[in-house]
Amino acid sequence: QLQLVESGGGLVQPGGSLRLSCAASGFTLNHYAIGWFRQAPGKEREGVSCISASDGSTKYAESVKGRFAISRDNTKAMVYLQINSLKPEDTADYYCARAYYATCRTVQQVSEYRDWGQGTQVTVSS
Repeated sequence: QLQLVESGGGLVQPGGSLRLSCAASGFTLNHYAIGWFRQAPGKEREGVSCISASDGSTKYAESVKGRFAISRDNTKAMVYLQINSLKPEDTADYYCARAYYATCRTVQQVSEYRDWGQGTQVTVSS
């Protein structure tokens, strides 16, 4: 059974850091690009980053470039999102998702992703 399970969220002060994890099972991780999305209350789901399966190339939304770093460990079937210099506007539920493709196409298009985790909550507040 395919599963994507996020973890690592929590309450953090502005300027702090978190590393989110996405544990993949039930499929061969190194065949698919994986994306991270977030959704704040009352807002649409927003793509923040994607990492390709083929060469590990990455894409980021402009709003997070320089602060977020996506990585993957295919041997452990894990994908990570390192979030630094957190801001209150980063508060959201964060989701990982399996793309239809091996290579990232865009960061933003929800329609390019076929399977989703349940999310992990990140709250940035002092």
